[in-house]
Amino acid sequence: MSTSASSGTPSLFKQKLADAAQHLAGVLPAAVAQTIDSGIAHAEAAGLVSHALRVGQTAPNFTLPDAAGQLQTLTSLLERGPVVLTFYRGNWCPYCNVQLRAYQQALPELASQGATLVAISPQTPDATSLTASAQELTFTVLSDVGNKVARQYGLAYRVGADVADTLRSVGIDLAAHNGTEDDELPLTATFVINTDQTILWAEVLANFKDRPDPATILAVLARRPEALPA
Repeated sequence: MSTSASSGTPSLFKQKLADAAQHLAGVLPAAVAQTIDSGIAHAEAAGLVSHALRVGQTAPNFTLPDAAGQLQTLTSLLERGPVVLTFYRGNWCPYCNVQLRAYQQALPELASQGATLVAISPQTPDATSLTASAQELTFTVLSDVGNKVARQYGLAYRVGADVADTLRSVGIDLAAHNGTEDDELPLTATFVINTDQTILWAEVLANFKDRPDPATILAVLARRPEALPA
């Protein structure tokens, strides 16, 4: 995966995120876009990111169903090697879909580092299965109804009535997607977790329009002591 060049040229991944933003700016009513951006600004001003788990802390174990309905635990996944754990909002989020597709493309490189990729959203199991099939994902996608795991990682927050109502006005009903009535989402976040459950690297963002480049994650994995030549 390409990184940003020294000239300041964005990577292909960052360009695709920018393209998604440009597309949405052209199709969403101005009032809708303004309310969504206000929600981002509120989340940033509230310092929600400061509540998230940090590098050096222990990643909580979890047991969640995957797209096939099979229960998966963090500890069992870590038996294979480090885990790249990413929290996304849902299959209705264009930025999430750009991220998931890019990470799918990076799977061979992640595997070469011995890593397992896992994505978590608050969607119901049915919606999670739809995400995996629609985006042709072959990595583990988990359903965290009620944001129970997201809360353990310090990521869950209420989007607020204005944002929730605005999303519903354009056909995105969080209650229908998530099977709850709390209008709660996780901050978009990605963690690299070592086999001893220690968080090696984390990027947590209140601005869901940005996501970590796969190349950044691959660089983190390559720098792990276990990955360096003896």
